[in-house]
Amino acid sequence: MASSFPHVAQISFFNDPADRHPVALLDAWPTLVAVAEAACAAGVRVSVIQASTHSQELTRNGVDYYFLPFGAATPMAGAAEPLGTLFRRLSPNVIHVHGLGFPRHVLDLAQVAPGIPIVLQDHADRPPRIWRRALWRRAISRAAAITFCSAEQARPFQAVGLISSGARLYAIPESTSRFTPGDREQARQLTGIAGDPAILWVGHLNANKDPLTMLAGISVAARTLPGLKVWCCFGSAPLEAEVRRHIEGDPLLTDRVHLLGKVPHAAVERLMRAADLFVLGSHHESTGYSVIEALACGLPPLITDIPSFRSLTAGGEVGMLWQPGDSRAFCDALQLIAGRLGPGMRAGARLHFERELSLSALGSKLAEMYRDQLQIAGGKQDLQAWPAHEGGLGPTGGEVSCRR
Repeated sequence: MASSFPHVAQISFFNDPADRHPVALLDAWPTLVAVAEAACAAGVRVSVIQASTHSQELTRNGVDYYFLPFGAATPMAGAAEPLGTLFRRLSPNVIHVHGLGFPRHVLDLAQVAPGIPIVLQDHADRPPRIWRRALWRRAISRAAAITFCSAEQARPFQAVGLISSGARLYAIPESTSRFTPGDREQARQLTGIAGDPAILWVGHLNANKDPLTMLAGISVAARTLPGLKVWCCFGSAPLEAEVRRHIEGDPLLTDRVHLLGKVPHAAVERLMRAADLFVLGSHHESTGYSVIEALACGLPPLITDIPSFRSLTAGGEVGMLWQPGDSRAFCDALQLIAGRLGPGMRAGARLHFERELSLSALGSKLAEMYRDQLQIAGGKQDLQAWPAHEGGLGPTGGEVSCRR
């Protein structure tokens, strides 16, 4: 790619707990790959620098990947020299750090690559305990910008003084999805999904996702929606025993709620094509990958009214939102949206995905953010040589929405 294009180093200090080799890791972490490829497709030269116990360089779909022994499991002091050597070799214009929870590494990074704008991206981070806040505050102050799925998610950090009121914030989803809509009836034949409506849950069975509130609402809604069926995919399940007791103890749920457990990622796409409605009861989420996947399939979401979900659904214009922890609110919303389901709602969900959450939409938002940072920094890059996108961002301070 021509050197006149912006060059962004996307860096992750998070070490893979399974210690997979680079190719296997990229296959296992599609969101990492999607963010890189989205920016690349928007005209950005992207180098991904990933913490790993393995050392390897490879190129895939136009993105260069560098695996080095550094990160949360490795003292930065030992990695400073190879990282510094790599940065001098790559000469990126912008550094994009995944996660807010690596303050020491960010401070060291600012020394290794002085003068290069650093963007921090939230990944389900939360303000630390009080004795760690001084360190976090120093690290965040080095950032030229911070991105959240919804700018509202910055408020807890602002409330404890970690993010200043003048900080430049961007509203950009953490990733995208390659799922696509398909033939609903064919998907039902392949998956065995049935129901009128057929409701799909894709999320852990834990307190945050709150399946018990969903089940309580389903039990009431079933009285007016007798054909309703629920299909649940989940990974970790600390509440599974309680969920099963709840289902077995309620005649309105026993033959209506089906626990599928963990299914392959490709099978989730087929299930989303087969279902009529996607539900989730989260109390908080950094983004909500399964919601993005549902929208990619044209599956209308009935999800909780939390900042990230409001951002993903344009404030509930796509699908419907309900108050977390309120089974009555869920039941009422379900009964209301059930009468609206159909091809038109599915088409609207997919259209929204294409405009706001697709690979091209995410790439456009990332490219605009990077371009903005270079303009603010007064970088020497020839900005006219790389593509501008709709919804340009002005060089003003404060909160910036990257919705196109």
